This record gives sequence, structure tokens and C-alpha cells, in this order.
Amino acid sequence: MKSNLDIKVVEGFGDEWSRFDQSTLSQAEHLEMFYEYFDIFPWYTLPKDAVGFDVGCGSGRWAKLVAPRVGKLHCIDPSSAALDVAKKNLSKMSNCEFHLAGVDHLPLENNSADFGYALGVLHHTPDPASGIKICVSKLKQSAPFLLYLYYKFDNRPLWFYLLWQITEPVRFLISRSPYSLRYLLSQIIAIFIYFPLAQGALLLEKLGFNVDSFPLSAYRNRSFYVMRTDALDRFGTKLEKRFTKKEIQKMMEDAGLERISFRNSAPYWCAIGYKK
Repeated sequence: MKSNLDIKVVEGFGDEWSRFDQSTLSQAEHLEMFYEYFDIFPWYTLPKDAVGFDVGCGSGRWAKLVAPRVGKLHCIDPSSAALDVAKKNLSKMSNCEFHLAGVDHLPLENNSADFGYALGVLHHTPDPASGIKICVSKLKQSAPFLLYLYYKFDNRPLWFYLLWQITEPVRFLISRSPYSLRYLLSQIIAIFIYFPLAQGALLLEKLGFNVDSFPLSAYRNRSFYVMRTDALDRFGTKLEKRFTKKEIQKMMEDAGLERISFRNSAPYWCAIGYKK
């Protein structure tokens, strides 16, 4: 069976989370980012002492806010470097259990979990659809699964998509360079691309303009630390897949999820579904 894992991508994320362990992220910004994904998550449906999983936990930034709300959280990541960062960040969370594993080897029994989530992870695997199916197989019936996959700009104008296409050759080259150079170039992009565009969007918004389609406007209220992190994430990762809302809906349905709904604002696309 072919592994649903790209070892270079896994190693790259280990480097990323070691450089950006999220320790300097403010609590307010951390919470704000958390709710951008989890405001559609049905906490009220979880049983007391719910047991769930975080696939591709990375630095543990989402687990840090999920663990206090549940009974037990399995934090799973194929990168030992990333998992070390998560262990450090979650050292005060006694209900977190850590596993070094990829999505095709989740160390959980089938039909055992009360919930699960994979945020910004499966679009970096060779076969995201297969990854979703394996995640869903671990859920109990009616258990919720929260998913975030990169969008294919299906809700954007054509010029927006073409602008993104221009950046692809840059990502191709940077993501294949040595870690130190990859990091340096991504930080230059954060300084000269992310920051000016984000500040420009913020200024236009204050002047009364709608900046929803302004490039990188999602960062207008974000710290420079988040921009630096995401610039490395975006340009330092060689495997990146994107999907339309319809494609994600179909993959979730094919995996055995129902009652699927999508968040109607950025980040796109974030969706919740329940196992049949």
C-alpha cells in the first residue's frame, strides 16, 4: 500500500514548527484564530469526557484550546520535531496523548472517537480523500469531524486566481531549497509582500472600502508573527492541493459524512460533517 505521506513535507513542517512554536502568539490572537475554525464546531453534541483526535497537530496550537473542553485528546503528527514542540506547548495538559504517526496509520480503534479534526493538514498529503476516509473511520456514529482544506478560489474573481498562479513558480523554487534559504526567502516575502498588502487592506477598510477580495486582506488584523509563520507555510511546502467547495463536499460524503455545512467566511473552506 502506497504511503499517504510525503517525507519531505513532513520534515519541512518539523522545521517550520521548530522555528515558529507559537509561544509568542498573544492569547487574544490565538483565540480569535481558533474561533475562525471552531465556531461551527458543535461542542454541545459531545458527551461528557469526550475522546477525540487532532490529526496533524503540529505545534499543538489548536489542541491547546480544545483539550480543556474534552476528556481526552489524541495529538497525532508524523513529524517528531513537530510533536516535540506540541509536547512542550501542551505540557500542562494531562489529558493529551501524543502519537508519532501519519494519517494512514492513526493509532485509534475504528468507531472509537467522539470527535475529530484535521485543519490545514490533509491538503499536504498525496491523497487527501483517502485521509478523510481514514479519519472518519475512527469516529463513532453521529460524531462530528471538522475539516479545513485550501480552497481553489472558486468564490473569487478570475483575476484573483490568476494572481495566485503567478506565485506558484516562486513556491515551487522556494519549497525545494535548503531549510535555511527557504526560511530566509519566506521571511523576505512576509516583509515585502504580506505586510504591505495587509496594511494596505487595513487602510482601505478604514476608508470604507470592501476589502474581501483584496489580496492577503485576511492578514489585515493579524500580527507580523502570524504573517511570518504563514509565509513559510505557504512558500516552504512543496506539496499543496486545492479544492472547490463542491469537491470537498463530495470527498466528505464519500468518506461517510452527512449533514455537511461550510463556514461562510475566511478561512476557506472550513466544513463540519457528522458520521452516518
